[in-house]
Amino acid sequence: MTLKNAITVSSTVAVVSIVSAVSFSASAAASDKELSFTIATESGDRESPQGQAVKRISDLVEKESDGRISMNVFYQDEIGGPQELFDQLVRGNIDLFLGWPQTSYDERLGVLTLPYLTLGWDDALEAYGKDGWISEVIDPILSDMGLKYLGPFPEGFGGIATADTYATNYEDAQGIKLRSQPIFPLPQTIQAMGFQAVPIDWSEVYTSIQTGVVDGDSSNVIYWDYTYFNELLDYFVHSKHNFSFYTFLMNQGVWKSLDKEDQEIISSAVETVVNKQFENAQDEDEKWIRKAQEDGMEYIEPSDAEMKDWIERVRESVWAEAEESLGEDIMNSVREHASKPQ
Repeated sequence: MTLKNAITVSSTVAVVSIVSAVSFSASAAASDKELSFTIATESGDRESPQGQAVKRISDLVEKESDGRISMNVFYQDEIGGPQELFDQLVRGNIDLFLGWPQTSYDERLGVLTLPYLTLGWDDALEAYGKDGWISEVIDPILSDMGLKYLGPFPEGFGGIATADTYATNYEDAQGIKLRSQPIFPLPQTIQAMGFQAVPIDWSEVYTSIQTGVVDGDSSNVIYWDYTYFNELLDYFVHSKHNFSFYTFLMNQGVWKSLDKEDQEIISSAVETVVNKQFENAQDEDEKWIRKAQEDGMEYIEPSDAEMKDWIERVRESVWAEAEESLGEDIMNSVREHASKPQ
């Protein structure tokens, strides 16, 4: 199915502010306009947390509008890969998007995936929340692109999943080839940790591991590596070099064409889903860690000394490189607010 044939271009979209609880009300459906939206997630099938999230939003919106507002829901790879979906979001052909903001439009968005930015759950959820300092950094960047940052869909801290061999330090990582998301600065992070980074889109990861193009995957929470590649991978090293999350993004121009009542219906639906994810993310991640171990994947945590060495190496190398694309102001904010190693 092609994107052109699959998507009905909507004349309207919704933007939301998240995390604060906003209850639905009967008055929110005051408008009598029948509307149809397109909502897509770049990763995750119908049963994945991401798939369930976009379906839940669709159901809530339809219910609270008494069927007046409908959403066409598309899951992983149904209408395109991450870059294509993001392109269509910017153009207004997709109304609501759950995925990664592509740095091809503005490299300053790389701050979202800057390595070792936060070092624990409390710091991460505070930094990426609605009123967090990261939101303050990226709001104007996305606004300039005609998008609204709705907030994160947190998953947990990413790691290194490999077959046959593994590494918990820079020296042992030499020669191990890892798939990396092709988003700055994730490949640079993997290189700084001592691995060989091979940028590959998600849809090609299974075949790449199976054929030996790479020895494993990187920067995802264990859910993805266990669910999709368990028969190929043996180890998961919880390096925690990135806080893995997706973002809800909307086309800002289309949002502004909605009346206040319809904005509230959609914003409330997204807030409900995001608030739930904030409550459950850590427990969900720990559940999949246990499940992977039960099914034979070895879960490994680097020692405190190994983590300290990786943090110092990566911050020194990648943060310095990032300043060229992110700018001095953003990096000053990063250095002021980033978690301090113990």
